[in-house]
Amino acid sequence: MVFADLFFLFVFLPLCLLCYYMAKSIRTKNIILILFSLLFYAWGEKLWFLLPLSALFNWAVGLWIGKTRHTSAGKLAVAVGLIGDIGLLLVFKYTDFFIGNFNGLFGTHVPLPHVHLPIGISFFTFQAISYVLDCYWETVEVQKKFPKFLLYLSLFPQLIAGPIVRYSVVEKEIDKRSVSASDIAEGIQRVIIGLAKKAIVANSLYAIVTEMLGEKGEFIASQSFLGTWFGIILYALYVYYDFSAYSDMAIGMGRMFGFHFNENFDHPFVCTTIAEFWQRWHISLGSFFRDYLLYVKIFGKNRIYLSLFLVWFCTGMWHGAAWNFILWGLFYGCFMLFEQKMGRKRMKKWPTLIKHIYTKLVIIIGFGIFMFVSMKDLGIFFRNISGVSMALGKTGFADRQGWSFFVRNIFLIVAAIACSLPLLPKLKKTVLQSRSDAVYTVGRIAAVVGCLVLLVVSVIFLIDNTNNPFLYFRF
Repeated sequence: MVFADLFFLFVFLPLCLLCYYMAKSIRTKNIILILFSLLFYAWGEKLWFLLPLSALFNWAVGLWIGKTRHTSAGKLAVAVGLIGDIGLLLVFKYTDFFIGNFNGLFGTHVPLPHVHLPIGISFFTFQAISYVLDCYWETVEVQKKFPKFLLYLSLFPQLIAGPIVRYSVVEKEIDKRSVSASDIAEGIQRVIIGLAKKAIVANSLYAIVTEMLGEKGEFIASQSFLGTWFGIILYALYVYYDFSAYSDMAIGMGRMFGFHFNENFDHPFVCTTIAEFWQRWHISLGSFFRDYLLYVKIFGKNRIYLSLFLVWFCTGMWHGAAWNFILWGLFYGCFMLFEQKMGRKRMKKWPTLIKHIYTKLVIIIGFGIFMFVSMKDLGIFFRNISGVSMALGKTGFADRQGWSFFVRNIFLIVAAIACSLPLLPKLKKTVLQSRSDAVYTVGRIAAVVGCLVLLVVSVIFLIDNTNNPFLYFRF
């Protein structure tokens, strides 16, 4: 089941909210959320039982850690938990990748098992890993009741595509939470905004990208210099709107149930350094690797450069079982190292325009690496975007098709760029802080009317589009 689906929006979610608000005790509310969450996951996932099994395993490991934390048995418990969780990822996500590379390296012909990739496995597995380590480090209390831990790991708003919610964020709210009228209003508004991002903007951008570059970038060889730049910029915008849309809807729904998830995106394209970009993009993943991997001692010592390499290698691997994702992670790792060696003081002296040009070039090229799974297509992308293909006479500077796409979608593109900037949040802040009752009233009415219009338009877009999976479902 997906969020951008009429059945989910007008049947599943309202029914869940109705049952939830009718329940009087927090215990009953939790049971309702567990049942609806498992139904949500099992709706389109044949290996749905992996989720409750993972929850049972990690809950048991947590109990083991709680009893043996300061002994060698406690370290063994952590090792068992990590091996189990990472092993789950390796089997279901990377088996074909490892066998395929083994065959290519040694000339063998081991058949690929084509292991099914369970939806959202990277997200709920990383949540489980964070719980195990936090239990060992005593930053959270061990959850002794399995249903409460199952609720944490399976909570449907953030289950499939994040954000990666740590147990410490919802620890207290599992046992005690309340929902005010303000929570419901803010939650509904956030859900509608996320829905509009997906149904109106992301899906429209994706349609242009697939026409220009293909679903997997297979049309890149026919693109001109400007066409390649234009296509990959649209792809970058598409990924942002698609992923941030899911995060918005997840945070909004969590709010309606009394949970306060951390933000996962903070207008990343306004960044002036690559480090700042990753403080604003997929924040939950970046903070996960920072807290659980970057400062881990390697061979008994803090090896910052080796740890940095490991973090960005794992960041790439987490996104998919293909070499382009590993290259994408290391690509960003190189620029993070560059900025670290350059130093913040030096980079602050750079002209603002230069910093924006630098970051946007890195980000756009990074999305190119992210998109092209085929190494052949990735090579053509680099030749096109650098102008080498044009110099060799294989492609032109511009083409009619690219210009046609630009002219026909100019309003969409301008709106997508504008809405990726923090213009609306600043306007909202100005209205809320205004001392004028008239400005405040008009602003609130405009927000309500705007949300209703976005909801109606989003539903119209969804009627003609029956398949709306989010990009990060595959991760």
